[in-house]
Amino acid sequence: MDYRFIEVKHEGRLTIITLQRPEAHNALNYAAHEELQQAFDDFAGDAEQWVAIVTGSGSKAFCAGHDLKQQASDANLGTPPCGFGGLTSRFDLHKPVIAAVNGVAMGGGFELALACDIIIASHNAAFALPEAKVGLAALAGGMQRLPGLIGLKRSMGMLLTGRRVSAVEGAALGFVNEVVDGDVMIAARRWAADILACSPLSVRATKAAVMRGLEVPLSQALHEQWDYPEVQAMLRSEDAIEGPKAFAEKRSPQWVGH
Repeated sequence: MDYRFIEVKHEGRLTIITLQRPEAHNALNYAAHEELQQAFDDFAGDAEQWVAIVTGSGSKAFCAGHDLKQQASDANLGTPPCGFGGLTSRFDLHKPVIAAVNGVAMGGGFELALACDIIIASHNAAFALPEAKVGLAALAGGMQRLPGLIGLKRSMGMLLTGRRVSAVEGAALGFVNEVVDGDVMIAARRWAADILACSPLSVRATKAAVMRGLEVPLSQALHEQWDYPEVQAMLRSEDAIEGPKAFAEKRSPQWVGH
């Protein structure tokens, strides 16, 4: 697919998706949403791609949310079937996604980051869900994901006021994994490399079990996890043999992903 509003690159097993609307602070119009949906579809379906990073172009913004100028002219709040940025309502992606937040992440942009598994933020990054200030609400998962991460009262303090939170405060609250002073992509690639050093099937089984475990009581989660397709695929894989064998032979494992 030829993209206009995003860029997709592959670095070995790593997919890097970059939002390419710096003149609009990487706000997403509907065409950009569709491109991101396709990019994440391709990542999900590509057996050779194991980890993804999503980031924004320029130094000012990760993503400023919906393109409100477009919305003001056509009142189109629509997003693709998999949600804002093709990710916020994508619940069957068990490959890990890292958000490299290089600047402001506002509204849907913050919700896009929250839908990722890990958030790495530059020191100048800022986060907010300011929808109430423009007559809207954080309908792309912010009202659900943020309380699960930082608790009810802290979330309501952000949601009901739309206030900005710095990267440092985001780390203290618990939704940012690391704050960096330099190039956020250097840190994001380091996190990706650490994940890629693990068995991809183990990573996917872990993500699937964690996310499903949030929805059910502990006793049920412990019982059901053995039947998850991702856990079964891990247990039956060549990698489940290679890992212990490499450990016994005191060498790095050579993962094949099946």
